Amino acid sequence: MIIEIAEDAGFCYGVQRALNMINRALERGETFNTLGPIIHNPVVVKDLEKKGVKAVNSLDESDKKTIFIRTHGVPPEVIEEAKSKGFKVIDATCPIVYNAQLSARKLYEEGYLVVIVGKKDHPEVKGIMGHVDNSAVVINSPDEVKNYNFEGKKIGVVVQTTSRFDVFGDTVREILRTAKEVRAVNTRCYVTERRQEITAELAKRSDVMIIVGGKNSSNTRRLFEVSKMQGTRSYHVESPEELKKEWFEGVERVGITAGASTPPWIVNQVAEKIKSFTKEV
Repeated sequence: MIIEIAEDAGFCYGVQRALNMINRALERGETFNTLGPIIHNPVVVKDLEKKGVKAVNSLDESDKKTIFIRTHGVPPEVIEEAKSKGFKVIDATCPIVYNAQLSARKLYEEGYLVVIVGKKDHPEVKGIMGHVDNSAVVINSPDEVKNYNFEGKKIGVVVQTTSRFDVFGDTVREILRTAKEVRAVNTRCYVTERRQEITAELAKRSDVMIIVGGKNSSNTRRLFEVSKMQGTRSYHVESPEELKKEWFEGVERVGITAGASTPPWIVNQVAEKIKSFTKEV
């Protein structure tokens, strides 16, 4: 059996940057919590808990006076509230997410009705919404465009950084059918875009694909979708313990990729677990 791990599988720049910020703060002896899980990976979150860093759902839950802002960002009023309550705020928002927030704000200030292509309940989208006074329309697929009346309107479109490009493009195309003017800003993460391309290429030459990452991770789920779109049998796991030997019976090539919040060592553990199945034969 040939096992191939996708190029750049595992932590992206934004995730690594956030974890570096946390580790430096811990080295300085600071105590703090994160507002929501710092990244969408349960293994990393549990590891931070062991170091005394707890993910809280609100400022009122925090027993520490220093708070870390997650990579997905938050609405600006959340940071203002934290400061007004005496919290020291360390902002670990991914720079690419921050760019999406600024792009949406600029469109809003220029008089466009902002449309965010993404998932309404995702923390990144909620953060972008906060930068346009919660006035944006959130659309998750081209089919949802028909639910809104954009006729004669100026529409400004941004996209959740982890969304698929085809969904973004098709949604913009549907809006163009009725809107007076459309200005679209491609705020997708270039790393995410490249990773999806690599995943598609790897899936095409693999019999089975294993996608490693948190079940609550949007970018990992996107990789799973991309892999399945190639017609390849695909499985999404968070850890090597979820792998099943029967998935690999009679398989010649296995491809492994991972979401941006997946630690590289988990990817390696998954590969080793799959190798162990062949040794048992």
